[in-house]
Amino acid sequence: MHRVRTLPLTKFYDSPDPLPAGKPGDLIRSQPFDEYELPLSVSAVRILYHSRSAAGEDVAASGVVLLPYNKKPPAGGWPIIAWAHAATGLARQCAPSLMRNVGHGPFLSMYVNLGYAVVATDYAGLGTRFRNAFLDGPSNASDVINSVLAARAAAPQLGARWIVMGEAEGALAATALADKESEVRDQNYLGAIAISVLASVRETYERPVNGSASTLLTSLAYGIKTVYPQFQVTHMLTEKALARYNQLEQTCSPSTTTPDLSAAEIVKPAWETNSFVRRYFDRNELGQTRAYGPIFVITGDADPAIPPTIRAQAFARMCKQGDRVQWERYPNLDAGRVIGDSVRDQIGWIESRFAGRPSPTNCP
Repeated sequence: MHRVRTLPLTKFYDSPDPLPAGKPGDLIRSQPFDEYELPLSVSAVRILYHSRSAAGEDVAASGVVLLPYNKKPPAGGWPIIAWAHAATGLARQCAPSLMRNVGHGPFLSMYVNLGYAVVATDYAGLGTRFRNAFLDGPSNASDVINSVLAARAAAPQLGARWIVMGEAEGALAATALADKESEVRDQNYLGAIAISVLASVRETYERPVNGSASTLLTSLAYGIKTVYPQFQVTHMLTEKALARYNQLEQTCSPSTTTPDLSAAEIVKPAWETNSFVRRYFDRNELGQTRAYGPIFVITGDADPAIPPTIRAQAFARMCKQGDRVQWERYPNLDAGRVIGDSVRDQIGWIESRFAGRPSPTNCP
């Protein structure tokens, strides 16, 4: 019998309306949850918590905390890996905490079995009743930071020290978080791992878009509209694309029976010169602020989406401003394989951060 890979959107995800005031990271509610397809050695607690939108408004975000089951935590509590996920869609039901495998179950469970707690936010608007800020690093970074605070309230056995790790869209969130921590300056934050992406939103989208262009470009328009409500989507998208745009909040994957549109059929000429598009690109530029803490970047050179020259330029910008960056390139791997094949390097880097050893860098 076919087993459904997603879980129902329950009342747990319905935040109070209006939302009672709360500080970023305040826990609204938590719920132990045992219906995930995870090893018996992993326990899960869902969380709903206060975060902040790009405009500074109080919003609710959801997520899940994974931790070792029935084990005594080490002195000081379980060290934390905050997980920033890749794009999953823009509808409420696209939240990773509503997937039976939490999006990356075997990968995240591996870290739990190594003695870490994993705090995996959904990002505001996935799960909860708010607009998702698709691909907006500062917004997603806030959700990650606040998820760690909420997780400690939900699971007191968690420790104080933590790192962030993200893949694809989550890699942009992880690098944005490293920048944001230069203001927060949390002494317990130890660094960031960015997997498979080393490019800004501008560098990703101002070139010809590969793959499912209608989903990528309409999702970008949705993210811009979330951050800048005054943005007129019709100034960017064509009539053909608007139908796809209006479906984004209804489904997590595009219809397989509807043919994809080319980029030229989706966006209007000179769309990237729109003032709100430019502002969105500017706020998501890599290397704007000197990062607080080291950054470990992992990419596959066989990834066709982003040319190596673009990655090299982003790396040079980060180094130039004084970031402590280590960039490891895997020549024969694409974005899909690099996360699994780089596990040994990930583990070594994480262990070194929690052990307090100096972080390496290969900046010129």
